[in-house]
Formats: sequence, C-alpha cells, structure tokens
Amino acid sequence: MEWEAAALVLSVRPYGEGSALVHLFSEEHGVSHGMARGGASRRQASLWQTGNLVMARWRARLADQLGTLTAEPVQCVAGRILDAPLQLEMVSSACALVDGALPQGEPHPELFMRLVRLLTLISVAPEPAPMGAYLRWEAQLLAGLGYGLDLSECAVTGTQEDLIYVSPRSGRAVSREGAGEWRDRLLPLPALMTDETQDGTPEDWKDGLALTGHFLSRWVFGVRHQPLPAARERLVEYVQRLQPASGADAESDQ
Repeated sequence: MEWEAAALVLSVRPYGEGSALVHLFSEEHGVSHGMARGGASRRQASLWQTGNLVMARWRARLADQLGTLTAEPVQCVAGRILDAPLQLEMVSSACALVDGALPQGEPHPELFMRLVRLLTLISVAPEPAPMGAYLRWEAQLLAGLGYGLDLSECAVTGTQEDLIYVSPRSGRAVSREGAGEWRDRLLPLPALMTDETQDGTPEDWKDGLALTGHFLSRWVFGVRHQPLPAARERLVEYVQRLQPASGADAESDQ
C-alpha cells in the first residue's frame, strides 16, 4: 500500500529511537497515521510541525498497518508565526480538533480545503489575528460532520433581524424578541459568526468559542466520552486573558 499527497501535519510525538508518530490530514485519505524515521531529529524538526503543509509519501504492507512516512515541505505555517502566540494557539486548536473529530481513513475533501485556507490566512496575514475566520471555521467543521448550526432566522419568530442568541439544545438562532424570559438560558451569538467582514473583539471571541465549544463538546466529543482537545482549551484560556479587567479587579490591583 502506498500513496503520495499534499497533507497537513495535525500532530507529532516521539516514537521509539529518534522517530516520530505523525498524524496527517489529506484530501483523499482523510486522517492518516504514520511513523517518520528520524522525525524527532533536529534536521527534521522544522518539517514535522503542527499546521505545516507537506507533500507526504505513506507506505505500508497492509492498509490497516502503521505506515512509514517521508515528506517534503510545501508551506511552513508554524515558522511564520513563531512570534504570534494567539495565532499559534489557533493553529494548534484547529489541527487538534480535526485530529480528534475525524475517524481515521475517512475522506473529507471540503474540510481539508477549508483548513488549508484557514491556516494559510493565519500564516500569510497573521495580524490582526483572524479570530472571526477561525470561529466561522469551527462552525463549518460542525456542519461538515453533520451538526450544522442554523443561524439564518429566529427559531421562535422566524425573523432574520436582531439574531443575538443560539439555543443550546437545537443550535438554532434566536432573536432578542424571541428570547423573552429564556434569554439567560441561551448562548450569545456574536455578529462575527454570520458576518465575514467582522473579526470582533476579545469579548466576541470568548462568546464565539463558548458557542462552538458547547456544540463540539456535546455533539462531537461528548458522544465519544472525550473532552475537548487540550489545545482547544488553551486557546480559550489565552482569549480569556485578553479580556479587560473588571472594575473590581482593577481596584484590587491598585
């Protein structure tokens, strides 16, 4: 068994004497696992970085065996954003979500191309951080897995105006008027989730991460009795640290 394809590096960890266990994501082969001999060496360290796009060659005697990997670099995402910690967290989170959410060997060509576009955007134009694009990508990931959010109209009134909440049960948008006395039980819907021209503020990012995280946890990882990936949680923690201090916190710091 052998294939060659452009692939994204999702994760890397040491394997045996100087080798690395690499998880890749390609258009035709989905998520694939392989061993890169010498992958943990200094010479190959820059190649096997999370988020990098490589031309990979996978070989194994049988399709269900752990294959061996070699690769050449195509686009080195991580190297371009070493001094941009938020962008690094975004790349790590996106790759970890795909690595954990998709079954091995199942093609998802549209999700592959969307992830390539997201990582390219982050690496080519990292400032300001394209968190709006990242959050919309998480919603696209949910849709690609069959759990799309319906943010087109209010689930209660049918209006398409003033949609500021989402039902945590159905994933459908709710307007200010439609929320009524249930507003405290609904999830905030930041405008950047439906407006591609917006990247929002750290407060919007926090609300967006809470929104998509709720459904990723409930519909994707929860059914497997797994928590959200640690990289996704680190992104949430980083964004929370960007929040301006409240009045009480500011007074306590003085």
